[in-house]
This record gives sequence, C-alpha cells and structure tokens, in this order.
Amino acid sequence: MLLIYTQKLTPRISYIFKHICIRILGTEVSFTSGIEEFIAHQGPKISYGKKPLGNELFFQSYGLLEQQGLESIEFTVKKWGETFGFFSVSSSSGLPFDIFSASFYMITRYEEYLPHVKDEIGRFMASESLAYKEGFLHQPIVDIWAYLFKDKLNQTFPELVFPQKSLTIHPVIEAAQPYAYKQKGMFRTVVGFVDSFFNGKFRNMMERTQVVLGIKRDPMDTFKWVVNKATRSDFKLTVFFLLGNARSFTESMNTHRQTFKMLIKYISDYKEVGLIFSFNSLKDYELLKIEKRRMQEITNRALASSMNSDYLVNLPDIYRHLVELEVKRDFTMVFRDTVGFRAGTCTPFLFYDLDYEVKTPLVIHPSAMTTLAFQKKYASDIEKTVNNTIKAVEEVNGTFSMIFSNRDFSATDNNKVWRIIFSEKLQEYAKQ
Repeated sequence: MLLIYTQKLTPRISYIFKHICIRILGTEVSFTSGIEEFIAHQGPKISYGKKPLGNELFFQSYGLLEQQGLESIEFTVKKWGETFGFFSVSSSSGLPFDIFSASFYMITRYEEYLPHVKDEIGRFMASESLAYKEGFLHQPIVDIWAYLFKDKLNQTFPELVFPQKSLTIHPVIEAAQPYAYKQKGMFRTVVGFVDSFFNGKFRNMMERTQVVLGIKRDPMDTFKWVVNKATRSDFKLTVFFLLGNARSFTESMNTHRQTFKMLIKYISDYKEVGLIFSFNSLKDYELLKIEKRRMQEITNRALASSMNSDYLVNLPDIYRHLVELEVKRDFTMVFRDTVGFRAGTCTPFLFYDLDYEVKTPLVIHPSAMTTLAFQKKYASDIEKTVNNTIKAVEEVNGTFSMIFSNRDFSATDNNKVWRIIFSEKLQEYAKQ
C-alpha cells in the first residue's frame, strides 16, 4: 500500500493515480490531506503538490490536476532518455516531468475536446494529435512513465512489492460486412451485378454468381477458420457485428434473416460477441437502444462490448450514451489509418468525463492499429511493424490489441500475412 499526500484530493488526482498505480503497476494506494497522518505513516509514502512537506519522496504538480474545465495549454515536449516528457517541473521533484498531469492529458483525450480539424466524417485525425506531431505515437508513453515512476519507488522503498505482470494479447475482429455476396437480398444482388458490369469487374460477377448458386464459399465468410484458430489459442478475442445500416448501400445486408442470427450465435458459443453501433445511431440515443436490444435478443446475453462504426469517437457524447446504456467496454480508441497509441497507453482505462469532472464505469480498450493502416504495404513491413509494436507493449506488460476484419482472412495471397499474424504470431506471444 502506497500512501499519497496531496493538499486537496481532486477527482483528477484520484483518477490518474489509481490508473497508474492500480491498473498499470498493480499496487494499491490511499490518499490523505492530513499532515499528521502522513508524517505518522510508517510505510511507503509520497507527496504530490507544489512544494514538499519535508524530506519525503516528492513529485511536483504542474497544476492540471487541480484545475476544472478545459483550456488550451502551452507546453514543450522534450526528449527524456528513450522516451519523451512534457509538463516540466523543478529539480526538487522525483521526476523531471509531472507524469501524472501528462498521463491525465493523454488518456482523457484532453486534446480531442479542444478545437481541431476533423476528417470528412468527423473523426479526430492522427495528424492532429500531440503524439503524432512530437514523434511518440508509437510508444505506450503513459505506461512507460508509470514504470519510470515504479523505478523511483523501488529505489526509495525496496520493501514495496509489485505483482508480476505479463503481456496480454487481445485481438479484435470487426465484421461489419460478414459476407461479400451472401444474404444481400434480391435487390442488392441485382444492383451489385449491374455495378460490376458497368465498372468492368467481370471476375466479381462470376464470383458472385458462384456464391449465390452455392457453388463457391463467400470469400468473406471466414468465421469457421477464425473460430478454429481462436479456440486453439491462448488469447482473448472479441468479434463485432453490425446490426444497423452500413454507410454504403451495397455493403448493407438483411440482418433480420435467421442465417445471420445463427452466425452470431455460433461465434458467441466460442468467443465474445460485441456490437458495432451504426453510423446513424451514434447521434441518436434511441437508435442506440434499439440496436443494443436487438443484439441482446439474438445472444440472450447482456451486451458488454461495443465499438463505433467507422471508428468515429465524438467526445464526450457517444461515451456518455454508452454509460447510460450500461455498456461495459468500448473498443473504438484507435486511429483508423495510422499505427500508434491514440490515448498513449496500452492499458484499458476508465472513461473520465472532462465536462462533468467525473470518472465513469465505462472501460476504454485501446488498440494499437487496424489492418486498414497497412494498405499498400509489403508483408515484410507489416510483420516488422506488428512485431515492434508488440514488443513495445511487452516491455510494459500491457495489453496488445489490434483490429482485424473478417475479410483479412480470406484465402488470397494478399491476406496470407494477416492469417499468419492472427493464427501464429499472436499465439506465440500469448503463450509466453
């Protein structure tokens, strides 16, 4: 147990110290604002504030955790050993940067509340992020800071024991379009044929005909292969399905058909099934409720995990809706087309509402990448990037998560690398 003294315990201080100490490092903490209690405490203890009380291990506050509301903050990012730091503090502090304020800034997505340029559908772009601009997007920097804090604690309090942690592997499959040609209905099938004809995609026309006639397996129907590999693996897996309308008419399908419902039930017998909230529902709470209820009726289970269509995170509204819907976990914290740690961490964290200054029960599961980030990349480059990212997560005993699509596992030469990464590479790390 680590005792932390602070002159005034704010929700921000409580939130970030618990995340770093409990969620990342695995040690319990308690807080006090009583000087007498702090002085009398015989175990490991630190103080956090503007000035130290005496000769205790002291970490200086930059001031962000004592504030309320949002404001634009001017600061400089500096190189710090093999990583980076910001919110510089004086030499009297145990670390040269206020890693607690900096961690809070990163995982609450403070910068996403401030004015910024969005892409064509309203997403926060990687190029707008501090981590991208300063060159540390590839690092789980909050976890790295936490381990620098741990090293400082170990130097001062060798009796403070931290539990042994290890790498966790948790891939995700986004199955917004389970089939390329099946279950489309007569009208969409005809539209697909016409579209392929006028675009000269005669091979697609032939393949569609073979699938519709039952001669050939739908190229995107890879779920038996996924279940076969996943049930033999030691990693967690969550497969997400879309029940609302897709943004593209040709990608939509009739999700009320029994065949589609049986597919969801089949996956749920082996691994966790989650819901992709449709693009239209992200601004319509009643539609969110309808889609959640439909998934629960199919699986006969409470919906625990969700992600947003097109990886759109409109802070803080969508997360407030998920809290109201009692969804436990969100898996949308990722940049669609850029590899890296959007929230600066590889450890699941609780959503903190900056407008209301309150910690919520919604757990955000950050992912390091989607396969869409590797378009037009060579297989060797893909494997190297995935390996380097897993190793960065392994160094801080975090959770490595990446988002695949069911189409990534179709039996084509282009997809061979994804089949190997999912069925072999991730399994190797999960066994360690």
